[in-house]
Amino acid sequence: MINDVKKVLNRRYNILVDFSPVYDFLVETFSHETLNSCLIPQGFEYAHHLLWFDYIRSHRMGIWEDNGVIVGLCAFEMGIGSAHLHVRKSYEFLLPELCDWAEQEIAIIEDGQRSIKIWITDTESHKRDLLVERGYELEGKHAVSIFDYEKPFLERPLPEGFKIIDGYEVDFDKLGKCFWYGFNNKDKPADNIGDANQKTALAPHGDLSLITVVVAPNDYYACALGMWYDDVNKYAYLEPMATIPKYRRMGLGTIALMEAMKKTKALGATYCFGGPVMEFYPKIGFEVICHYEVWKKMF
Repeated sequence: MINDVKKVLNRRYNILVDFSPVYDFLVETFSHETLNSCLIPQGFEYAHHLLWFDYIRSHRMGIWEDNGVIVGLCAFEMGIGSAHLHVRKSYEFLLPELCDWAEQEIAIIEDGQRSIKIWITDTESHKRDLLVERGYELEGKHAVSIFDYEKPFLERPLPEGFKIIDGYEVDFDKLGKCFWYGFNNKDKPADNIGDANQKTALAPHGDLSLITVVVAPNDYYACALGMWYDDVNKYAYLEPMATIPKYRRMGLGTIALMEAMKKTKALGATYCFGGPVMEFYPKIGFEVICHYEVWKKMF
């Protein structure tokens, strides 16, 4: 398929050859203001390495290229049903085409109708106008927060008998169970949960030294987090983080997160993206910088 305006070629995403070029595109075009329409490169990579990523339908993502250079991307994060539309500056004219692709390739059948959700940030008025024009309705908003490294890090004492280890020392079966139960799952984790977590840790831009785990006196993993560092845009990205219920309200999350952020500051990061804005993050110094918006269309 050829776009007549700039002879931009459009094709399907081929995960085995396109992951790295697309990741580089997301890093090169990253904007602190628009956040790549919610598609932060480290989040894109993290999703690709999870058990639940829809590998089989990854070809439903679309790439636009101008003379072999990626200029546009219509992608999902975990699976079909929702999409992100991202283009290089001066290629905004492609956005209707990307939206067409999302509606044709990434939509799902819901209540007998096709539906698609599109993610943008509240700073992208041109995308919002496009979605409104095409019949989308705002479904929800989610705050985005960061911790600015100009601020002092909170210092909390580690409870007696607890210790901190990194990814070079970690037992991935224990790590997988910590995340599983830390996200309030009640059933037994999959037998391959350890392998799944090791696969994520060994992602191309993963860093074992940034994995931070608080180990309880009984050798259980009480709290754990993964941290990513973007050495081009100089930020840290937190994903995932969890504390198992038995060890909550002991300050372990704050201790682990401050330790991990200190590591990324030493590497050159100037701020860190936090998780969903719950009571925890504002309390320890994270501030809201914008909001993600989810727009939905039934057709």
